[in-house]
Amino acid sequence: MTETILANAMLVLPEGVRPGHLLLRDGLIAEIGAGRAVPKGALDCEGDLLAPGLIELHTDNLERHIEPRPKVAWPHADAIIAHDAELCSVGITTVFDALRVGSIGTSGRSDYREYARALADEILQMRARDGFRISHYLHLRAEICSETLLDELAKFGPEDRVGIVSLMDHTPGARQFRDLSKLRDYVRKKHGLSEAEFLAHVEQEKALRARHGAAHEAGAVAAARRLGAALASHDDTTAEHVAVSRAHGVRFAEFPTTFEAAQACRAHGIAVMMGAPNLIRGGSHSGNVAAQALAEADLLDILSSDYVPGALLSAALLLGDIWGDVARGLSTVTAAPAQAVGLGDRGRIVPGLRADLIRAHRVERTAALRGVWVRGRRVG
Repeated sequence: MTETILANAMLVLPEGVRPGHLLLRDGLIAEIGAGRAVPKGALDCEGDLLAPGLIELHTDNLERHIEPRPKVAWPHADAIIAHDAELCSVGITTVFDALRVGSIGTSGRSDYREYARALADEILQMRARDGFRISHYLHLRAEICSETLLDELAKFGPEDRVGIVSLMDHTPGARQFRDLSKLRDYVRKKHGLSEAEFLAHVEQEKALRARHGAAHEAGAVAAARRLGAALASHDDTTAEHVAVSRAHGVRFAEFPTTFEAAQACRAHGIAVMMGAPNLIRGGSHSGNVAAQALAEADLLDILSSDYVPGALLSAALLLGDIWGDVARGLSTVTAAPAQAVGLGDRGRIVPGLRADLIRAHRVERTAALRGVWVRGRRVG
């Protein structure tokens, strides 16, 4: 039996923040105590916040490590370990690694070929070898505008720790890229396309949506059920999009692009997830609805770091400032994402739950991490 006491902390509990200590035993939270006393042998947290470990549902961070520069392929084992270490360093103790499923073999673009099954195997093998500091699940991003989605989904089974399947419809002129000028800026810069190549890309995507869209959408919904995964929508823009999401059984909406869509999600009981970078930057880089506007209208439930892992904790504390409730702000990166994907064993400081914890304090508007524990073991 192993025990650790974390004392003289400001505990972020479901009901609010108060001074106290935690007794961790065999990887679980065994006891919650009140007050600022520091028992013999305890770690003095010096009044810092002690909160549940952060839970990240949608991050493209692994892709950045695998391809650190355009057309530079990095060894996958090294990339996966670096990704794990980076997330641990910013307080994320559970991650759903986003992998694209659905490829386009006729495009000639090497970055749009199939990769998810092979990379998932490497992640799962690394986990089996106890190579991770934090907990990893899979998030399959189902590309509706593709040629091979159904075949790729069929390669995954319930044993693969697939926690999320998201419906990704990137049809030009719709959803995130209703404004084609925004899509032009993004695609041409990322892939180095000429104007003629960009226009060909637009036509190809539209043709794929027309040819495969209905079957791919239905197949992805069925795959989520078969895998026991939470279903997510992506970039809902209209009330009609949200109505379709509800009919599919979507549990949370990733980055709705309009106030209208967020309101419809709330009416249908679908949790709204927004990007932490959107909140910290003061707006969307794609010109969509601002996360702060949704927060002020009580239409924001979950935060994701999206493309900046270090943004997650600082953004949650910023939400606490907006709402005047630190515990509520932090719940958007702990309890709320855990609930959205059915992880009942973490995300709250409650006796009997996993001792996944972070210790942090604030330096002006930024969160400074001072400790990370996963199953009661200090990993950062």
